[in-house]
Amino acid sequence: MRITVNGTAHEVDVEDEMPLLWVLRDELGITGPKYGCGIAQCGACTVHLDGEAVRSCQVAAGDVGEAEIVTIEGLGTPDALHAVQEAWIANQVAQCGYCQSGQMMSAAALLAANPDPSDADIDDAMSGNLCRCGTYPRIRAAVKTAAATLRGN
Repeated sequence: MRITVNGTAHEVDVEDEMPLLWVLRDELGITGPKYGCGIAQCGACTVHLDGEAVRSCQVAAGDVGEAEIVTIEGLGTPDALHAVQEAWIANQVAQCGYCQSGQMMSAAALLAANPDPSDADIDDAMSGNLCRCGTYPRIRAAVKTAAATLRGN
């Protein structure tokens, strides 16, 4: 099958039922999305599928079709970080860092849909992403920072 990840088309020979997470990590070597729980409860594997934040552990490769997949590796570049990535650094969000790619992908999808989210909007959008280190106040602050940057404030 042919899938497009971070703007690059890839041919992969996998079963239709293989989770997208395994295609990304094991077949393509894209390791930003992490395996956390395997049941879409932790958010560590979050990627964008046509701009929507999805849990790649629960998306079958055969269901991707022509959709554009974006992982944390495609959100920005080392020379041109996405506003969310810059905000994560500025707010010193990460501790262990394991969940952070999924956190940032959820935050970026939120801000694409809602450029001026309230605290409740942020909490709702980020509720599917767990952080064992408990950096939730810094995550919320980083989302607000990124929102302001994207709005030009």
